[in-house]
Amino acid sequence: MNQNFRLKLLNQIDEIQGIGLHLDLVLRKVQEAYLRKFEQLHVEMTIEQWVILHQVHELADNASQREIVQLNFRNRATISRVIGGLERKGWLTKTRFDGDQKRFKLELTPKGKTLIDLVLPHAVALRKQTVKNLDLMEFDTFLKVLDQIGANYEAYR
Repeated sequence: MNQNFRLKLLNQIDEIQGIGLHLDLVLRKVQEAYLRKFEQLHVEMTIEQWVILHQVHELADNASQREIVQLNFRNRATISRVIGGLERKGWLTKTRFDGDQKRFKLELTPKGKTLIDLVLPHAVALRKQTVKNLDLMEFDTFLKVLDQIGANYEAYR
């Protein structure tokens, strides 16, 4: 990348008050859309709770607390707190795997399965809204750019 282009790019980032702020604004819009939908469905649930509940649904019989921690890039204490909230709401149970007393197995309760059935079609519709007016090439480029930005920040030590 030539130096003039790089400077122009940096100036453009400065004009939007930093790329982090811009990414944060978009993330907040996504989260607000999900929270509005939860409210319309009369479901009291946070984004973190939905993400974990959906992951337990996707992982099915293999859902473990350890795997959820790894998938979410969060610490064990945070995931444990969210899982505890899901248990208190009666949406999932936490037991030990047969033959493996070190890992916690997470399973949806009937109430949790009903919630997934209610919310998932709306979550899919929101995901479709995400890519509205984008062609496949634009979205692919967007994901590559996000991955590269993430890698750039990881390399900055």
